[in-house]
Amino acid sequence: MSQQDKLLDKILSGTSDTDIPFAQLWQLLYKLGFDERIRGDHRIFVKNGVEEILNLQHKRGKAKSYQIKQVRAVILKYELGSKNDLSL
Repeated sequence: MSQQDKLLDKILSGTSDTDIPFAQLWQLLYKLGFDERIRGDHRIFVKNGVEEILNLQHKRGKAKSYQIKQVRAVILKYELGSKNDLSL
């Protein structure tokens, strides 16, 4: 199981939303095909076919828990994270 698979499982389980490293979340979103724009200390992620815009900001190297919930909702809504999505 790859690092992205483990992180995806951790996000989807919802048991440790406060313990997700921001760098790993960034890598996961990149692997899922999101494009990134930077506005100050905000990372804005968009993807064709995904209506929502993910506006993320880290706090001491960790992703904020409410943002993890937003990412989880997008992954579930659009059924992202299959093996094909992560095998780039």
